Amino acid sequence: MSSLPADSVYRTTERTSPTRGRARASYDRELVHSILDEAYVCHLGFVRDGAPVVLPTLYGRIGETLYIHGSTGSRPLRMAGQADPGLEICLTVTHVDGLVLARSAFHHSINYRSVVIHGTAHQVTDEEEKRVALDALVDQVVPGRAHDSRRANPKELAATAVLRLALEEVSAKCRTGGPNDDPEDRSLPYWSGVIPLAHGHGAPLPADDLDPAVELPDYLSVL
Repeated sequence: MSSLPADSVYRTTERTSPTRGRARASYDRELVHSILDEAYVCHLGFVRDGAPVVLPTLYGRIGETLYIHGSTGSRPLRMAGQADPGLEICLTVTHVDGLVLARSAFHHSINYRSVVIHGTAHQVTDEEEKRVALDALVDQVVPGRAHDSRRANPKELAATAVLRLALEEVSAKCRTGGPNDDPEDRSLPYWSGVIPLAHGHGAPLPADDLDPAVELPDYLSVL
């Protein structure tokens, strides 16, 4: 039982309770938000014609709502718009922080942080909400970029669809630390340890047709 205040944790459900590695699961709201805010690509799973489909796409978070980007012609966006009361989905976000090399092949692992969200997605139809959601999607990828670019015009808005997903059935799962070698394997002559992985950005490359007078924005210089 969590000792955290009720409003700082997500409720536990059957779908958010792992059958393996229960000790690694967390429902802490702040942890979930930090994992989501550090990424911008998610994997969106749903069922179409009785078969599972998983698609990578962009997302943005505003409070307890996740907005998911797509084309008006994409399958999940069409299904969410046609279905009543929406489209049942499962959405995942994962960071790989390290490769864990053990002395035995069985105990090799990865250090990771992940979030799994279950819920019903709804297509955003209100124009102002869609504009706000698209700003969040752009800023999720590069913070500060939304207000440093032209916003979508009516034609572009009509060609773009956005799904809304409430953060309600949510769980995080993390692994940290080194390998869990069996005691009898610790004397084996194989290197064992962790290879850290880090996400990074290269130096910004200006477009070929960029006016030389246009300076690099501050928010890009600190990436």
